[in-house]
Amino acid sequence: MGIRKKTNKNPPVLSHEFVIQNHADIVSCVAMVFLLGLMFEVTSKFAVFFITVQYNVTISTNEGPEETAVNHFHHGIKDLATVFFYMLVAIIMHAIIQEYVLDKINRKKHFSKTKHSKFNESGQLSAFYLFSFAWGANILLSENFLSNPVALWEGYPHTLMPFQMKFFYICQLGYWLHALPELYFQKAKKEDIPRQLVYIFLYLVHIAGAYILNLNRLGLVLLVLHYFVELLFHVSRLIYFSNENRQMGFTIWAVLYVIGRLLTLSLSVLTVGFGLSTAENQAFDLAAGNFNIFFVRMTVLSAICFTQAFMMWKFINFQLRRWREHADAQTLKKKQAPAKNKSKKDKANGVNGVSSHGADSPRSRKEKSS
Repeated sequence: MGIRKKTNKNPPVLSHEFVIQNHADIVSCVAMVFLLGLMFEVTSKFAVFFITVQYNVTISTNEGPEETAVNHFHHGIKDLATVFFYMLVAIIMHAIIQEYVLDKINRKKHFSKTKHSKFNESGQLSAFYLFSFAWGANILLSENFLSNPVALWEGYPHTLMPFQMKFFYICQLGYWLHALPELYFQKAKKEDIPRQLVYIFLYLVHIAGAYILNLNRLGLVLLVLHYFVELLFHVSRLIYFSNENRQMGFTIWAVLYVIGRLLTLSLSVLTVGFGLSTAENQAFDLAAGNFNIFFVRMTVLSAICFTQAFMMWKFINFQLRRWREHADAQTLKKKQAPAKNKSKKDKANGVNGVSSHGADSPRSRKEKSS
């Protein structure tokens, strides 16, 4: 992210600089329009599409002496409106964290431009990964997916989701969509934009794919696993910026990163390649939400394998670059050490020469007289 310089000059209204400086207030006004729409009967039917989670299905259960109703949800085209609203919420939260937390720390630490950009990126992503990891882990525990891994593929298609799971996916899609306009709002550097577009695109494709193909349970497990590893990396980078001698976090992250990639591949092959391939219902049925056919399974596995291979390739390049930089630094230190020692010896010899063969010494006077 680029550095936003605050100036006392008021830019022209609706100019690029005006929008960038006041984008949080503008987005807040847009979100307030939808909230105010709930207060009037004429607009409430329209506003509710954006704010509340759609496609509610009530299921009656006979557990216990009394009959209880449980609300579940499925996905549909109206979810796009809900994702748009929570994208606006993500932009507002991004601005709050930036202004009231990260900017204050930046003013105290006086980071360079490069560190300033990386600190803002890690600060924002650390907050998001921590929140998403805690939320996703709570859903996994409440739904008993960890204690019963067979539930990842048993009973597919999983068209019905509890409220927390559906809202989790809505917020995830809203957050990663908000990252696109943030490239403009935060004045991202041109050389950083391709890298950020790649990982935003990968997040959106995989999250939306799991949501649309009714692989929401597998997607939730993989997201929680991935977010935990990414959280460790960005927290380690924040600690490194505060004290460059503290690099133990990167070592732990490197080990867990490789383990995370292996677990992701193992769970994906187990669920899609083994679990779904042995299911009884293997027919494409768009109305029923069943996508359990060979082509779809191979496409999903190929996408996951390609992404994991791409991430490992980036990881290996990152580690090699770090090792190369560390080796160059050590070589430079070794070259500087003999040079310093030699300069000290030269100075010492010079002082001795002046003291023993100076202008006022008896030997020098004798040489002059001769």
